Amino acid sequence: MSTPLVSIVIPAKDEAGNLPALLDEVDAALVGTDYEVLVVDDASQDDSWAMLTRRAAGDSRLRPLHHDKSAGQSTSVWQAARAARGTWLATLDGDGQNDPADLPNLLERAQRGDVTLVAGHRTTRRDDWLKRLSSRVANKVRTALLKDDTPDTGCGLKVIHRDAFLALPYFNHMHRFLPALVQAQGGRCVSVPVNHRPRGAGESHYGLNNRLWAGLLDILGVMWLRKRTRLPAPLTAFDASPGEVSKPAAAHSSHQRLGADSAAASLREASR
Repeated sequence: MSTPLVSIVIPAKDEAGNLPALLDEVDAALVGTDYEVLVVDDASQDDSWAMLTRRAAGDSRLRPLHHDKSAGQSTSVWQAARAARGTWLATLDGDGQNDPADLPNLLERAQRGDVTLVAGHRTTRRDDWLKRLSSRVANKVRTALLKDDTPDTGCGLKVIHRDAFLALPYFNHMHRFLPALVQAQGGRCVSVPVNHRPRGAGESHYGLNNRLWAGLLDILGVMWLRKRTRLPAPLTAFDASPGEVSKPAAAHSSHQRLGADSAAASLREASR
């Protein structure tokens, strides 16, 4: 089975009115690119799962996943990343507000080799005033406490090396802190301006309460994780080859290839 360049990961809950057009736009944006799409239906009560399975029957690049009970956005993304086959992961929200036309630009920036994560920055928001306010307050609080140099951590449009993502500690709401988590392991993040659109069908699942107040405990947890990490930690490995005493091993960097066994062990430990 071939390895696609990128796996598009879309967490979605009750987005049957937005997903068909969004998937069409992903196909149009990635013409000529080897990719797959994993949509995680997080226990939707609408026609999302039926629509996804019908569509997947005629499109081998679409791999729908389903929760019988809602597990949340972070768990959906984490599980899809585990199941993904691509070298890179590209995430976008299922509500259609992220523009798939931005994917090639973010993917090209990520492939230059000097960054671990490329985050979208919604410079012009197309939301109502309450959602803009809650997002602005949440971003200011996160920036002040985590100093992650990322102006819009709430943007769902991101590109990250899959191995780097799998090396991160898993916890609920981790998707809001990917830049800080990547930086804690020695990775580098950049932000790129992206388009933002009004929501099509359905209603937002987020507001001030679950963007800020419910996230304060998570911020403290991320601050603790960053303080306790000892990565990156360069290693020197013994080499018994003739004429060689030792040679430096690759420094641990979250955008480099990580052993599948060690990554899996790290995730198992983090999820306990």
